[in-house]
Amino acid sequence: MKLEQVIAKLEHLSPPQFAAGWDNSGLQVGRYDQEISAVCLAVDATTPVITFAEQQGADLLLTHHPLLFGGIKRIHDRDYIGSRIIRLIRNDISCYAMHTNFDVIGMADAAADLLRLTDRRVLEVTCRDEVSTEGIGRTGQLPEHMKLDEFAEYVKKAFRLEQVRVYGNAGDTVVTCAVLPGSGKEEIDLAVAAGADVMVTGDVNHHAGLDAIEKGIAVIDAGHYGVEKLFVPYMEDYLHRKLPSLEVLRAPEEEPCHLV
Repeated sequence: MKLEQVIAKLEHLSPPQFAAGWDNSGLQVGRYDQEISAVCLAVDATTPVITFAEQQGADLLLTHHPLLFGGIKRIHDRDYIGSRIIRLIRNDISCYAMHTNFDVIGMADAAADLLRLTDRRVLEVTCRDEVSTEGIGRTGQLPEHMKLDEFAEYVKKAFRLEQVRVYGNAGDTVVTCAVLPGSGKEEIDLAVAAGADVMVTGDVNHHAGLDAIEKGIAVIDAGHYGVEKLFVPYMEDYLHRKLPSLEVLRAPEEEPCHLV
Protein backbone atom coordinates (compact mmCIF):
# COMPACT_ATOMS: atom_id res chain seq x y z
CA MET A 1 0.00 0.00 0.00
CA LYS A 2 1.31 3.43 -0.93
CA LEU A 3 1.93 6.02 1.78
CA GLU A 4 -0.48 8.43 0.10
CA GLN A 5 -3.23 5.80 0.50
CA VAL A 6 -2.46 5.45 4.22
CA ILE A 7 -2.47 9.22 4.61
CA ALA A 8 -5.88 9.41 2.90
CA LYS A 9 -7.31 7.12 5.61
CA LEU A 10 -5.63 9.11 8.39
CA GLU A 11 -6.95 12.38 7.02
CA HIS A 12 -10.42 10.92 6.59
CA LEU A 13 -10.41 10.33 10.35
CA SER A 14 -8.87 13.67 11.34
CA PRO A 15 -9.02 16.12 8.41
CA PRO A 16 -6.00 18.46 8.24
CA GLN A 17 -8.21 21.56 8.06
CA PHE A 18 -9.02 21.07 11.74
CA ALA A 19 -5.37 21.64 12.74
CA ALA A 20 -4.44 24.93 14.41
CA GLY A 21 -2.69 27.55 12.29
CA TRP A 22 0.48 27.34 14.40
CA ASP A 23 0.65 23.56 14.14
CA ASN A 24 2.72 21.37 11.82
CA SER A 25 0.62 18.23 11.51
CA GLY A 26 1.02 16.01 8.46
CA LEU A 27 3.93 14.36 6.67
CA GLN A 28 7.19 15.29 8.38
CA VAL A 29 9.60 13.09 6.45
CA GLY A 30 8.98 10.66 3.59
CA ARG A 31 7.86 9.78 0.09
CA TYR A 32 4.20 9.72 -0.90
CA ASP A 33 4.86 6.80 -3.26
CA GLN A 34 6.59 4.68 -0.60
CA GLU A 35 5.23 1.15 -0.07
CA ILE A 36 3.96 0.77 3.51
CA SER A 37 3.52 -2.59 5.18
CA ALA A 38 4.36 -1.87 8.84
CA VAL A 39 3.38 1.16 10.94
CA CYS A 40 4.96 2.07 14.28
CA LEU A 41 2.80 4.12 16.68
CA ALA A 42 4.11 6.55 19.30
CA VAL A 43 3.22 9.83 20.96
CA ASP A 44 6.61 11.39 20.15
CA ALA A 45 9.29 10.72 17.52
CA THR A 46 12.10 10.41 20.06
CA THR A 47 15.45 8.80 19.37
CA PRO A 48 14.51 5.56 21.23
CA VAL A 49 11.24 5.39 19.29
CA ILE A 50 13.07 5.78 15.97
CA THR A 51 15.53 3.08 17.06
CA PHE A 52 12.61 0.73 17.77
CA ALA A 53 11.04 1.52 14.39
CA GLU A 54 14.37 0.72 12.69
CA GLN A 55 14.78 -2.54 14.57
CA GLN A 56 11.24 -3.68 13.80
CA GLY A 57 11.45 -2.82 10.11
CA ALA A 58 8.67 -0.22 10.18
CA ASP A 59 8.02 1.77 7.03
CA LEU A 60 6.00 4.50 8.72
CA LEU A 61 6.31 6.16 12.12
CA LEU A 62 2.92 7.60 13.05
CA THR A 63 3.03 10.03 15.99
CA HIS A 64 0.77 12.47 17.76
CA HIS A 65 3.33 15.23 18.25
CA PRO A 66 5.16 16.55 15.16
CA LEU A 67 8.87 15.91 14.82
CA LEU A 68 9.22 19.36 13.24
CA PHE A 69 7.59 22.41 14.84
CA GLY A 70 9.67 25.44 13.99
CA GLY A 71 11.80 26.09 10.94
CA ILE A 72 15.00 24.13 10.52
CA LYS A 73 17.94 25.68 8.63
CA ARG A 74 20.47 22.86 8.82
CA ILE A 75 20.24 19.08 8.97
CA HIS A 76 23.29 17.33 10.42
CA ASP A 77 24.09 14.59 12.90
CA ARG A 78 25.23 16.91 15.71
CA ASP A 79 21.75 18.35 16.05
CA TYR A 80 19.26 16.01 17.74
CA ILE A 81 16.41 16.83 15.34
CA GLY A 82 18.71 16.69 12.33
CA SER A 83 20.06 13.34 13.50
CA ARG A 84 16.53 11.93 13.72
CA ILE A 85 15.71 13.15 10.21
CA ILE A 86 18.89 11.59 8.82
CA ARG A 87 18.13 8.25 10.49
CA LEU A 88 14.55 8.22 9.19
CA ILE A 89 15.64 8.95 5.62
CA ARG A 90 18.58 6.54 5.75
CA ASN A 91 16.28 3.73 6.93
CA ASP A 92 13.49 4.69 4.51
CA ILE A 93 11.01 5.36 7.33
CA SER A 94 8.39 7.99 6.70
CA CYS A 95 7.11 10.06 9.63
CA TYR A 96 3.59 11.46 9.86
CA ALA A 97 2.04 13.46 12.72
CA MET A 98 -1.62 13.79 13.70
CA HIS A 99 -1.58 16.61 16.21
CA THR A 100 -4.19 19.34 16.71
CA ASN A 101 -6.41 17.94 13.96
CA PHE A 102 -6.54 14.72 16.02
CA ASP A 103 -7.07 16.77 19.19
CA VAL A 104 -10.26 18.09 17.60
CA ILE A 105 -11.45 14.97 15.76
CA GLY A 106 -10.44 11.96 17.82
CA MET A 107 -8.66 12.82 21.05
CA ALA A 108 -11.36 14.96 22.70
CA ASP A 109 -14.14 12.40 22.44
CA ALA A 110 -11.81 9.50 23.20
CA ALA A 111 -10.85 11.15 26.50
CA ALA A 112 -14.50 11.90 27.27
CA ASP A 113 -15.33 8.26 26.51
CA LEU A 114 -12.77 7.06 29.06
CA LEU A 115 -14.35 9.32 31.67
CA ARG A 116 -17.85 8.22 30.55
CA LEU A 117 -19.04 11.80 30.18
CA THR A 118 -22.61 12.39 29.03
CA ASP A 119 -24.36 15.50 27.64
CA ARG A 120 -21.10 16.53 26.00
CA ARG A 121 -20.21 19.90 24.60
CA VAL A 122 -17.06 21.26 22.98
CA LEU A 123 -14.90 23.09 25.51
CA GLU A 124 -13.02 25.42 23.14
CA VAL A 125 -14.69 25.91 19.78
CA THR A 126 -12.15 26.18 16.97
CA CYS A 127 -14.45 25.79 13.97
CA ARG A 128 -18.16 26.00 13.34
CA ASP A 129 -20.36 25.66 10.28
CA GLU A 130 -23.99 24.91 9.48
CA VAL A 131 -23.39 21.19 10.06
CA SER A 132 -21.33 20.95 13.23
CA THR A 133 -19.34 22.66 15.95
CA GLU A 134 -15.87 21.29 16.63
CA GLY A 135 -12.96 22.11 18.89
CA ILE A 136 -10.58 20.90 21.57
CA GLY A 137 -11.68 19.44 24.88
CA ARG A 138 -15.12 18.40 26.08
CA THR A 139 -17.39 19.13 29.01
CA GLY A 140 -20.03 16.74 30.31
CA GLN A 141 -21.63 15.01 33.24
CA LEU A 142 -19.89 12.29 35.21
CA PRO A 143 -21.72 8.95 35.52
CA GLU A 144 -22.23 9.65 39.23
CA HIS A 145 -21.50 12.27 41.86
CA MET A 146 -18.04 11.81 43.38
CA LYS A 147 -15.83 13.43 45.96
CA LEU A 148 -12.77 15.04 44.42
CA ASP A 149 -10.37 12.49 45.88
CA GLU A 150 -12.60 9.66 44.60
CA PHE A 151 -12.63 11.25 41.16
CA ALA A 152 -8.84 11.49 41.20
CA GLU A 153 -8.68 7.72 41.67
CA TYR A 154 -11.24 7.35 38.88
CA VAL A 155 -9.03 9.40 36.54
CA LYS A 156 -5.96 7.33 37.42
CA LYS A 157 -7.81 4.14 36.56
CA ALA A 158 -9.37 5.53 33.35
CA PHE A 159 -6.06 6.74 31.93
CA ARG A 160 -3.86 4.05 33.51
CA LEU A 161 -1.77 6.45 35.59
CA GLU A 162 0.31 5.92 38.69
CA GLN A 163 -0.33 9.40 40.06
CA VAL A 164 -2.07 12.69 39.36
CA ARG A 165 -1.73 16.17 40.89
CA VAL A 166 -4.90 17.55 42.43
CA TYR A 167 -5.78 21.20 43.05
CA GLY A 168 -8.89 21.56 45.20
CA ASN A 169 -10.58 20.32 48.36
CA ALA A 170 -10.57 16.52 48.58
CA GLY A 171 -14.09 16.35 50.03
CA ASP A 172 -15.81 18.58 47.47
CA THR A 173 -18.43 16.94 45.25
CA VAL A 174 -17.82 16.99 41.49
CA VAL A 175 -20.50 16.35 38.89
CA THR A 176 -19.67 18.36 35.77
CA CYS A 177 -16.26 17.69 34.25
CA ALA A 178 -14.12 19.32 31.58
CA VAL A 179 -11.33 17.33 29.94
CA LEU A 180 -8.62 18.67 27.65
CA PRO A 181 -5.76 16.30 26.78
CA GLY A 182 -2.35 17.93 26.59
CA SER A 183 -1.72 21.39 27.99
CA GLY A 184 -4.92 23.03 29.23
CA LYS A 185 -4.11 25.70 31.77
CA GLU A 186 -5.05 28.43 29.28
CA GLU A 187 -8.55 26.92 28.97
CA ILE A 188 -9.37 26.80 32.69
CA ASP A 189 -11.52 29.94 32.38
CA LEU A 190 -13.52 28.24 29.61
CA ALA A 191 -14.14 25.30 31.93
CA VAL A 192 -15.31 27.70 34.64
CA ALA A 193 -17.64 29.43 32.17
CA ALA A 194 -19.03 26.03 31.17
CA GLY A 195 -19.96 25.33 34.79
CA ALA A 196 -17.44 22.54 35.32
CA ASP A 197 -16.69 21.47 38.88
CA VAL A 198 -13.42 19.88 37.86
CA MET A 199 -11.06 19.93 34.88
CA VAL A 200 -8.74 17.12 33.79
CA THR A 201 -5.74 18.24 31.75
CA GLY A 202 -1.95 18.51 31.87
CA ASP A 203 0.88 21.01 32.31
CA VAL A 204 -0.85 22.93 35.11
CA ASN A 205 1.67 25.09 36.94
CA HIS A 206 1.58 26.30 40.54
CA HIS A 207 -0.08 29.65 39.87
CA ALA A 208 -2.66 28.28 37.44
CA GLY A 209 -3.65 25.64 39.99
CA LEU A 210 -4.02 28.15 42.82
CA ASP A 211 -5.97 30.53 40.61
CA ALA A 212 -8.33 27.73 39.58
CA ILE A 213 -9.21 27.05 43.20
CA GLU A 214 -10.00 30.74 43.69
CA LYS A 215 -12.23 30.62 40.61
CA GLY A 216 -14.21 27.74 42.09
CA ILE A 217 -12.98 24.85 39.98
CA ALA A 218 -10.84 21.87 40.94
CA VAL A 219 -8.09 20.75 38.56
CA ILE A 220 -6.54 17.34 38.10
CA ASP A 221 -3.20 17.48 36.34
CA ALA A 222 -2.86 14.05 34.76
CA GLY A 223 0.23 15.07 32.80
CA HIS A 224 0.60 16.07 29.17
CA TYR A 225 1.64 12.56 28.16
CA GLY A 226 -0.66 10.95 30.73
CA VAL A 227 -3.84 11.73 28.82
CA GLU A 228 -2.50 12.00 25.27
CA LYS A 229 -1.00 8.51 25.32
CA LEU A 230 -4.48 7.29 24.42
CA PHE A 231 -3.47 8.23 20.84
CA VAL A 232 -1.61 4.94 20.49
CA PRO A 233 -4.40 2.43 21.34
CA TYR A 234 -6.93 4.61 19.51
CA MET A 235 -4.92 4.58 16.28
CA GLU A 236 -4.01 0.92 16.70
CA ASP A 237 -7.71 0.05 16.72
CA TYR A 238 -8.44 2.39 13.80
CA LEU A 239 -5.67 0.96 11.61
CA HIS A 240 -6.68 -2.62 12.39
CA ARG A 241 -10.23 -1.83 11.28
CA LYS A 242 -9.56 0.39 8.27
CA LEU A 243 -6.24 -0.95 6.98
CA PRO A 244 -6.11 -4.58 8.17
CA SER A 245 -3.32 -5.49 5.75
CA LEU A 246 -0.84 -3.33 7.68
CA GLU A 247 1.27 -4.61 10.54
CA VAL A 248 0.81 -2.26 13.50
CA LEU A 249 3.52 -1.90 16.13
CA ARG A 250 3.52 -0.01 19.43
CA ALA A 251 6.79 1.65 20.32
CA PRO A 252 7.66 1.05 24.00
CA GLU A 253 7.15 4.36 25.81
CA GLU A 254 7.06 5.40 29.44
CA GLU A 255 6.06 8.52 31.32
CA PRO A 256 8.72 11.10 30.39
CA CYS A 257 9.32 11.94 34.05
CA HIS A 258 9.04 10.16 37.39
CA LEU A 259 8.75 11.10 41.04
CA VAL A 260 11.61 10.31 43.41
